[in-house]
Amino acid sequence: MKTINDFDFKNKTAIIRVDFNVPLDENFNVTDATRIEAAKPTIDKILADGGSVILMSHLGRPKGVDRKYSLGHIIKKATEILGQVVYFSPDCIGSEAEKAVANLQAGQILMLENLRFYKEEEAGDVDFAKELASFGDIYVNDAFGTAHRTHASTTIIAQFFPEAKCFGLLLAKEIESLNKVLKDSQKPVTAVLGGSKVSSKITVIENILDKVDHMIIGGGMTFTFVKALGGKVGESICEDDKQELALEILRLAKEKGVQIHIPVDVVAADDFSNTANTKIVDVREIPDGWQGLDAGPKSLENFKKVILESKTILWNGPLGVFEMPTFANGTIELGNFIAEATANGAFSLVGGGDSVAAVKQFGFEDKVSYVSTGGGAMLEMLEGRILPGIAAILD
Repeated sequence: MKTINDFDFKNKTAIIRVDFNVPLDENFNVTDATRIEAAKPTIDKILADGGSVILMSHLGRPKGVDRKYSLGHIIKKATEILGQVVYFSPDCIGSEAEKAVANLQAGQILMLENLRFYKEEEAGDVDFAKELASFGDIYVNDAFGTAHRTHASTTIIAQFFPEAKCFGLLLAKEIESLNKVLKDSQKPVTAVLGGSKVSSKITVIENILDKVDHMIIGGGMTFTFVKALGGKVGESICEDDKQELALEILRLAKEKGVQIHIPVDVVAADDFSNTANTKIVDVREIPDGWQGLDAGPKSLENFKKVILESKTILWNGPLGVFEMPTFANGTIELGNFIAEATANGAFSLVGGGDSVAAVKQFGFEDKVSYVSTGGGAMLEMLEGRILPGIAAILD
């Protein structure tokens, strides 16, 4: 696996696919700069070698040119984080971009305008990729969040750099961290899968059953399993058409010697609201008109025991509706258990939008081994798929 450490960038221009699809407020200020910060080590290494850097990214889902989605909005924040001026090209191809590239000196950074202003980017257009490729000597992919897309800048462009393409430090770390769970894990391995739907996680569950010793199922998914096993779930979220599937997962797990842990009690509420009346009930006996919105105390005790005995932990999905403080306890406690296991030497990987949001919100970022930057890409790797953006560099 070639990374930027295998190249000397002196007097070379690196064209880097980054994922600077960051959230902006109504005044176009960056509200979370994690993705820009994550790309800094790669950029720093290339500049330290004496190279120059061209950054390309998308922002949002524009339909054609739309200044609301201009990467120009993030130049100030990128300059601040990277510690030097980031120059900006108001186009990503064409004469303006060519002129900006021609003026770029060693040690300088240039950001191209939003790639998705051109439909050719998402279409994986070869000519568009070729024009982008003409700007650089070495292609670096450091965008894990888009590695599952066959877009011009993430996959197609790599063919124009047969001997001069590599992973950035962030993407290399993502691959290495996922491989620690999927291929080189220390046992026992525990996967915590939360979220609302079994249907969205089914392929992940099927793929990782061969790789884990324990699987904790939490969040809304719980109730599809509980109902399939004959329990009463009240008004809790439940996929009635997935009950057979839930039973099949339990059967497969038993066959493979994987222990499945489902909540035994829940915090139930009489309304989907932070101010609802709540009570702790048996997960199989949720009264009519009530819904389970967080894991209960007995469940958390059970989960704690499993996690503290684990050497490898994958966390994908919250245990409850953590966005409401009344139902955040289960997710916070889970974070505490994983942090304690990590401090004791376990490897912990957190990924998926909601889990990452929870980890940041409750201050666990520095207490787990690795927080993945790519939701969809991570899920596809967990499903056992080869991501096109990764394959294009390895090819």
